[in-house]
Amino acid sequence: MNTIRWGIIGCGSMGREHILNLAALGGAEVTALADPFEGSRTAALALCDEARFKTQVFHHHHELLQSGLCDAVAIATPNFTHASILQDALATDLHILVEKPLVTRIEDGLDLLRRAEGRAGLVWVAQEYRYMPPVAEMIRLAHEGAVGRLVQVAIREHREPFYPKVGDWNRFSANTGGTLVEKCCHYFNLMDHILQERPSRVFASGAQDVNHLDESYDGPDGPRRPDILDNAYVIVDYPSGARAHLDLCMFAENSVDNEHITVVGHEGKLESMLPSGVLRHGRREDWGRREVWGQPSGTGRGVAVRQVRDTNIKYLGQHFGASYVEHQRFAAAVRHGTPAEIELEEGLRSVATGLAAHISIAEGRVVQMNEVLA
Repeated sequence: MNTIRWGIIGCGSMGREHILNLAALGGAEVTALADPFEGSRTAALALCDEARFKTQVFHHHHELLQSGLCDAVAIATPNFTHASILQDALATDLHILVEKPLVTRIEDGLDLLRRAEGRAGLVWVAQEYRYMPPVAEMIRLAHEGAVGRLVQVAIREHREPFYPKVGDWNRFSANTGGTLVEKCCHYFNLMDHILQERPSRVFASGAQDVNHLDESYDGPDGPRRPDILDNAYVIVDYPSGARAHLDLCMFAENSVDNEHITVVGHEGKLESMLPSGVLRHGRREDWGRREVWGQPSGTGRGVAVRQVRDTNIKYLGQHFGASYVEHQRFAAAVRHGTPAEIELEEGLRSVATGLAAHISIAEGRVVQMNEVLA
C-alpha cells in the first residue's frame, strides 16, 4: 500500500491535527471528512485543499464508512460518541485510529472488545504521550535497566484550563467521562507502559476549585453548571509493589515546564520535561554499599542533562511531534501487517484507572481495579 487513504471522522481541533500530521508525513492522502458541524468541516477542508488532497465531505460518519474512499479512519469526535462510531467502524474492514479516551463507560469498552475479536483491520488507540521524544528516550532507558528495578513513577501536569469545544461539550463529566478520564487516561497508560504492569488499586483526591465556577448552561431540567475537576492527586499501586502518582492542576498556566515525568529505580533516577525537551539521568554512586546512599541529594553530581530532539519529525504540532511519530508507527503496522502498539484492551484499562480515581474521590476510599475492570 504505497498511499494510505484516510477518512477523518470529527473535524475539530484533533481531527485537523491529524490532517496536518498526515500532510507532513507523506504516503497518505485524506480522501474523506465527516462532521455534522459546518464550521469544523470548512476548517478541515481548507487544510486538505492546502495539502492538495482530493477530499470528499460528508455530514455523517455512516456515509464516510460506506463511501469506499478510505483504507483507514481516524475517529476524533467528542468522547461520548466514540463507542457508537467505533461500533460502526468495526463492522468494516478499515484500519482504525481512535482518539483517547476510548470510551466513557466500561460496559461500552467491553462491548467493543467483543466486536473487534477476529477482525483483520488494525485498531489502534491514540495514546501519543509515549512517543514524545524525551519521554520515549526516558522509557527506552528505563526498560534497558538504566536505573535498575523500577519503584516509582511520578507525572505532573500543571497547565491551562480545558480548551473551548463545539457547544462546550467538555464542560460536563457525563460527556467526557470526567477530567481524570478525558485529560489523564494517557498518563495512566504511560504509567502502565513504563512499569510494564497492570494497576491493582487507586486512591485519589481532587475537586473543582477554580475553573468554570461562574458558568451556566441551559438544560432540559433547568440551568446546568460545569462539573469537571480542575485539580487532583492520584496514587496508583501495582502488584510488584511499584507505585505511580499523578499531580494535575488545570489553573497553573504560569508553569515553565508544564509536564514533568520522573522514573525512580533502586539504582537511579530519570526525569523528562516538556516543552523544554530536557532529559536528566543520574545513577546512585556506590548504591550497593551497606550504607545504601552514595552522595548528598541536590548536588547534581553525576547527573547527565541533555535536550532530546528527533530531527526526523517534520511536524511538531500540538504534542511535540508525538502524533507524527504515532502516525509513522501506525502506517508501518498497516503496511507490514503487524499488531497495533496500543490495542483496545490497553486503551480501556487507562479509562478504567481514571474512572477508579473518580470513584475514589467521590467515596473517599481506595478502589480496587477489579471493582471497575475485572
